[in-house]
Amino acid sequence: MPATASADVRATATTTTGGRGRRGRGRAGVAPVPLGSLTQREHRAAITCRSCGSTRVTRLSLNLTDGTPVDFTSCHRCEHRTWEHAGAELTVGTVLDRARRD
Repeated sequence: MPATASADVRATATTTTGGRGRRGRGRAGVAPVPLGSLTQREHRAAITCRSCGSTRVTRLSLNLTDGTPVDFTSCHRCEHRTWEHAGAELTVGTVLDRARRD
């Protein structure tokens, strides 16, 4: 998947290192986005595939190389993939152009 290979993932999880309980580096003052769960139905977000309507999807929030924040959604049922920015779907070509390093 070339489009996401050069994208930076926005980390929202807390990490623990060396048993000292240190928090991972992140943006100060930014509330973390609640992480969903693929295995616990009650913790899944209400996200559906734009193609087949399935709720069996994986969604990742990314920042492309040019700084554009996008949400990548991949359907486990029909394998449809979308990239969205500000609620609008982006074409694969647009994502590749914005993810390309100059």
